[in-house]
Amino acid sequence: MSPFEQAAAAFRDLSFDDNIKEKALAYLKDWLTKPEFAPYRPQLEWLIQEKQWPGLLDRFYQVLPFGTGGRRGPVGIGPNRMNQWTLGASVQGHCEYLRERFPGVEPLQVVLTFDVRRFEDLGRNYNPSLPNPVLHQTSKDFVHYAAGVYIANGIHVHILPPDIKRFLATPELSFAIRELKAHGGLNISASHNPPDDNGGKFYDERGGQPVPPDDQIMSDLVDLVQNIKSLPWPDVMRSSKIRFLQDSTHRAYIDLCRRQSVAPPPKFDELKVIFTPLHGVGSMTAMEVLEQAGFRPIPVPEQMEPNGLFPNVTKSPNPEVPESLDRAIAVAKERQADLVLATDPDADRLGGAMADGRGSFRILTGNEIAVVLTHFKLQRLTAQGMMPASPIVITTEVTTRLVTRIARHFGAQVVNNLLVGFKHIAEVLGQLEQNGSYEDVSGTPADFVIGMEEAHGVLVTPQMRDKDAASACLLLAELALEQKRQRRTVVQYLDDIHRQFGYFHNDLRNIGMTGIEGRAKMMAMMQRLRSNPPKSIGGLAVTEVQDLQDENGRLGPFKGATDSASRNVLLFQLGENSRIALRPSGTEPKAKVYVEVCNHSAWRPASHQEWKDGCQEIDKWGKLLADKFVKLATSDV
Repeated sequence: MSPFEQAAAAFRDLSFDDNIKEKALAYLKDWLTKPEFAPYRPQLEWLIQEKQWPGLLDRFYQVLPFGTGGRRGPVGIGPNRMNQWTLGASVQGHCEYLRERFPGVEPLQVVLTFDVRRFEDLGRNYNPSLPNPVLHQTSKDFVHYAAGVYIANGIHVHILPPDIKRFLATPELSFAIRELKAHGGLNISASHNPPDDNGGKFYDERGGQPVPPDDQIMSDLVDLVQNIKSLPWPDVMRSSKIRFLQDSTHRAYIDLCRRQSVAPPPKFDELKVIFTPLHGVGSMTAMEVLEQAGFRPIPVPEQMEPNGLFPNVTKSPNPEVPESLDRAIAVAKERQADLVLATDPDADRLGGAMADGRGSFRILTGNEIAVVLTHFKLQRLTAQGMMPASPIVITTEVTTRLVTRIARHFGAQVVNNLLVGFKHIAEVLGQLEQNGSYEDVSGTPADFVIGMEEAHGVLVTPQMRDKDAASACLLLAELALEQKRQRRTVVQYLDDIHRQFGYFHNDLRNIGMTGIEGRAKMMAMMQRLRSNPPKSIGGLAVTEVQDLQDENGRLGPFKGATDSASRNVLLFQLGENSRIALRPSGTEPKAKVYVEVCNHSAWRPASHQEWKDGCQEIDKWGKLLADKFVKLATSDV
């Protein structure tokens, strides 16, 4: 019996939809027979020999899909893994997409960048004694291959020189596309995902990621790819279609971030800032911006080297994860610092920890960062008489509504109902640019003040169209500096915001569901809650349920499969002051639960103790609701 026949027989016994198994077998047959897949065959035959049936099905049942952050997932073998074929087919499809989007335009141009990753099979999914074409593959290797595909298709490429030691962060790519008037871009990055992951973030001519229906059009073109045109890297280097990025573009990006300053610069060592890029590229963006602004960031030595294995990071290279800041906080305590700043591997997200004035550090959540930066920037612009004519604040459906209360207090218009993913914030800016309005909000990009999402993403200038940790780090450092000048802390600043606008408890829970089995369970969970939503959660009545996949709802008919996937969100309102959202992650194998509980904005406690007790009660209810909902959601999983 051939390896394919063995797999076909085994797949028949797996309890998955027949269409999924048939699609997986069709891809598997190609990879076992076509010459272009010959390098993968030893590992593939070994997986079959080892009877890794669920894992094989997961590798082959689909092409790595578009999620909230592009195509991202484990490096490995098969169309549902990141490898040269997956990337090559995606890039070939992107070439076809650019030809359709810009008919007759010559030359088409793209900007290509890459992060620090290197695949070493830390999960031990493959046989180390057999040839493995993805082993040791770096993001740089992937982007050089992508350059060969673009140039073979006649598209000009802007890319870093091969011998340079610098990297470009995700927001710098967004800026470079706009600065160079390119027609699109690609960043090889898996952002804050585990070390064995990688991916490709595709960008449009505005410097944002495509949204429906454009991402669906591109995905369909990728599915139609039969042959990948490519040139080897030595031929790319000799091509007239390659342009090496100049330092002037980087300088323009740094200058743009510097111009987002809203406070006088610090005096020598006026504020002690600890900085870590978590082994990513943030030292080449956020740290440089801080230095240019007059701060003297103190590095966390063992985390400064760009290293895609993230050897000195606890748990995850993700500033959303409190443990990732442990070494930085240790340095901060040793140096008696005021502020800790961290960026994720591609330097689009930031994390922060603030001295509380009592020798300890308080780690801010993504929602808390969104709150303090929104309030601080609006306050400073108001005080300086620099507020735009029609100020606009943009955020997502699952970000704390405290941002909305603050923005409206300062007279800003608010967009707060967006799907998860910063590309939707970029799309609002695009609509303002094109039409002068978005839904009931009127203005231009010049009216944009700040955009943010709860996942530690912030944008403070419309001249980029993706979240940017560098300018956000500067804003957070300036907030800490202004508070220190008043002999206060950012923790006290946040407490004052809560006292004025209401106390909000936000809780994020992750429900891990890996592989094709996990995905099937996730979809079953969503369908069960969609068809039979709970009447109450934690003793609170569910007063409203919104299914964002309802084509009769506010989002209307689907614009394609990518739109349907991104709208797989359920919203549960529990009275006036509590809400829960549930959605599958678009970048990681898990479902996310967002819980928010707040008090009424008119509540005015009689004493400090009454305030403290009231906040603790809200925290208790928030945690209880999260526990109860996770238990309810996973009861049949």
